[in-house]
Amino acid sequence: MIKVMIVEDDPMVAALNRQYLEKVEGFALSGIAENAESAMAFLAETDVDLILLDIHMPGKGGMEFLGWIRERKQDLDVILITAASEIAQIQQALRLGAADYLIKPFEFSRFQEALLQYRNNYDKFNQDKRVSQQELDRLLRRKSAAVAELPNVQAVPKGLTKTTLQTINDVILLNRERTFSTEELATAVSISRVSVRKYLKFLTEIGYLEENLIYGVGRPIYQYRLDSKGSHRLDPYI
Repeated sequence: MIKVMIVEDDPMVAALNRQYLEKVEGFALSGIAENAESAMAFLAETDVDLILLDIHMPGKGGMEFLGWIRERKQDLDVILITAASEIAQIQQALRLGAADYLIKPFEFSRFQEALLQYRNNYDKFNQDKRVSQQELDRLLRRKSAAVAELPNVQAVPKGLTKTTLQTINDVILLNRERTFSTEELATAVSISRVSVRKYLKFLTEIGYLEENLIYGVGRPIYQYRLDSKGSHRLDPYI
């Protein structure tokens, strides 16, 4: 389980973040701190993997606290959850290594995507000793300059999002040697089966996945696996 601390001075917002966190599989709340000073004391006694951090708090602000974490080379990650939307502040947060930046108010789907992306990266870096450059670029949600400049970069179909497509693809790549069903993938990414089917349909249509109908006891089940010959076909979309 990924151990999480929420640092938020507003009790109602902290409670909402906790409620959201409890809906995403693979995360466990270690504690809630109402300011940076309390968070520092908590970190001295408890191991934490991820902090959900507000910026505007009484006393030491979130950015100053993030700087304190980096100065001490604390082995943990931070996702900023704040109403602060100034470009300069966002740039500073990213330079200090923020894993993501959520601007209030936001919907649960955006919160979920941030945590799923983090969880997939966390699992990858903790399971594998080596990664390819392509896998690393995907984990960091970056495109190489060459891909970004290609004229055939395409938008994902209406009703799909690149962020969710990337999350689903990360899970597929982690299971590249085995087949999987819609239900298994939906469970892994914590997204409804109806939504996952849309992405699987798209990935099958472009030849990125192979689809097979398996007959057994009860209803036939569609099984999917990565098509080794079509591994490049998703590149224009992510």
